[in-house]
Amino acid sequence: MRAGFVAIVGRPNVGKSTLLNRLLGQKLAIVSEKPQTTRSRILGIVTRPDAQVALLDTPGLHTAKGGLNARMVQSALQTLADADAALFLIEAGPPAIDSATRKALDQVRAAHKPTLLVINKIDLLPRSALLPLIGRWKDLHEWTDVYPLSALKGENVAGLLDAVIAHLPEAPAMFPAGQWTDLQERDLCGELIREQILRQTEKEVPYSAAVLIEEFDESARNTGPHGLVRIMATVLVERDSQKAIIIGKRGARLKEIGSNARREMERLLGAKVFLQLHVRVEPGWTQSEKGLRRAGYDD
Repeated sequence: MRAGFVAIVGRPNVGKSTLLNRLLGQKLAIVSEKPQTTRSRILGIVTRPDAQVALLDTPGLHTAKGGLNARMVQSALQTLADADAALFLIEAGPPAIDSATRKALDQVRAAHKPTLLVINKIDLLPRSALLPLIGRWKDLHEWTDVYPLSALKGENVAGLLDAVIAHLPEAPAMFPAGQWTDLQERDLCGELIREQILRQTEKEVPYSAAVLIEEFDESARNTGPHGLVRIMATVLVERDSQKAIIIGKRGARLKEIGSNARREMERLLGAKVFLQLHVRVEPGWTQSEKGLRRAGYDD
């Protein structure tokens, strides 16, 4: 039996959350086309007869000067430092490596962990370009393996866990067999709301928004086929103009955000959901310690 923690790291928007969800076989991490969707480490647990893999999705490694962005990078690096092994994700693309990706690679090297290079999104790359890309990367670090796949399509994902399990310590399982995450359902519901904000707003709004679950009442959840969970949530933004954008004309956008999030919540919880959404302005919350604590991003 092997068991251990595996950090999924890389630049923003390379598909880390999509890969986590694919390996779990169900949705845990929210996904959008915008970079920096993941703000803190997310644990997903895969248990097999021969191994237990605690996968840790992390915020993207990027240059951050302070506030929430710095907290996100700190979270990713701390997760990497604490892990037994790592998956370093890159996108299948031109062989040239930009400076930001080189910096992320340097941070991975500095952690001194067994690291598997995952080349994601191979469905978007001509097969003739894959071998030159592998050749460009394979000698840049002492990778345990170089593994091309498509997390979105599921192509070549099946053997990835086998490749990483070989580098985990021999140890008993760390979590009960039925557990697949350590996140509370109320926190997952907050992320589902934020996912809709990311998908339905543009520019600075998604990055200035946080979701607080103020009430999570499941007292009527198991009352037969029509069980109900009541959720009240507050969306924090930094400016009045952002509040207006999220609410939309006559409340249309907020209603759409709520409707889409509610459907995802009902799928997650297996019950009907009554969702109330409010929007509140908290000036500069992404840059102050007080604001970050209020938004739930504690150290």
